[in-house]
Amino acid sequence: FNVIMIEHAEAIVAGAELAGRPVILQISQNAVKFHGWRLAPLAAASRAIAEASTTPVALHLDHVESAELLRQAPGCGFGSVMFDASKLPYEQNVAATKAAAEFAHEHGLWLESELGEVGGKDGAHAPGVRTDPREAAEFVAATGVDALAVAVGSSHAMTSQTARLDHELISLLRDATPVPLVLHGSSGVPDAELVAAVKHGMAKINIGTALNVAFTGAARSYLERRPDAVDPRKYLAPARDAITELVAHYCRLLAP
Repeated sequence: FNVIMIEHAEAIVAGAELAGRPVILQISQNAVKFHGWRLAPLAAASRAIAEASTTPVALHLDHVESAELLRQAPGCGFGSVMFDASKLPYEQNVAATKAAAEFAHEHGLWLESELGEVGGKDGAHAPGVRTDPREAAEFVAATGVDALAVAVGSSHAMTSQTARLDHELISLLRDATPVPLVLHGSSGVPDAELVAAVKHGMAKINIGTALNVAFTGAARSYLERRPDAVDPRKYLAPARDAITELVAHYCRLLAP
């Protein structure tokens, strides 16, 4: 689950505790950019919330394109990184990802990467593009990554659950690659499709936009009812609670 502010981290961990499930807090490069390219403060806050939790919580750095940001990950307490060179031509993607994996492994980090760019982000490919199983197997062997994000029909930043996944392709990718598969853009996927994706081989489900929809909707509802409100605690509390409820739902749905 993606973290943009401390309230996200608090809410995500609370939801995982409510469901009695472990959880991953993800901080993306875009979130770091939002905070003035300062990774350490948000990472420290998320790590403190994780350490105080009654359920296992991992800290993951997501969609890293910057080599400098990757180098900051070990010192900021991350256990894993998603390095994203998927916009590059295949051979350049392989070279960049292999170098990132070598750095990650030297510093005790688990590295996820992406092949077959997931649509909807910064002019990414059309929704019909898919990750090829043979190419995926070759990519994993050539780079040494520990997990692979694949394009199977989802798209980043969707605010409605209308995506349809290629479950046959998920099974083929599972059989072709020796590492866990990751689904990005899961907010736009209906619950039943997510459950089926896990059944067919998805090991990690990334959810971000759905949390923002819930958070913003709850805050907006409060402010519409109380337009004179000025104390952010008053409208951030129900917004945070909305994420908690949604995270608990997803945890129970995907890890029954």
